[in-house]
Amino acid sequence: MTTERKPINDDIPCNATAMRKASRRLTQLYDEAIGGSGLRSTQFAILSELDLLAEAPPTMAELAAILVMDRSALGHNLRPLERDGLVELRQSDTDRRRRHVVMTARGKARYREGLRLWAEAQERFNRVFGKDEATALRMTLLHIAYDERLGRLND
Repeated sequence: MTTERKPINDDIPCNATAMRKASRRLTQLYDEAIGGSGLRSTQFAILSELDLLAEAPPTMAELAAILVMDRSALGHNLRPLERDGLVELRQSDTDRRRRHVVMTARGKARYREGLRLWAEAQERFNRVFGKDEATALRMTLLHIAYDERLGRLND
């Protein structure tokens, strides 16, 4: 295995293009690692958020906001998880119009399996990219993800 880096075309002035290229590369790494659990990285990300929010399951709208995703895209990503019995949509006790996304026992087991595999990809990225650099990158990406001003052209 070679550790040489390919030349980088730094003439690309578009931040979105660079971000998409990096996203595709990381998706390849994490999908390969997590694939043994039967999950894709997008599904794993949803289960991961639901695990963090297990005490107060989010509504569809809340989960979409947390994932920085529109509700229709979230619905598209939830359907296979629901079909496979990994998540359930439960009606709110206080407002019948609201549905909460809840990870099932089967979903928790699949998530734990994926988490073990995810750790391998995470370690690989940290080893190749650098642990401190990875932490700084993650913080920068999260700042971008949650800065709502970047979701529209005008203030």
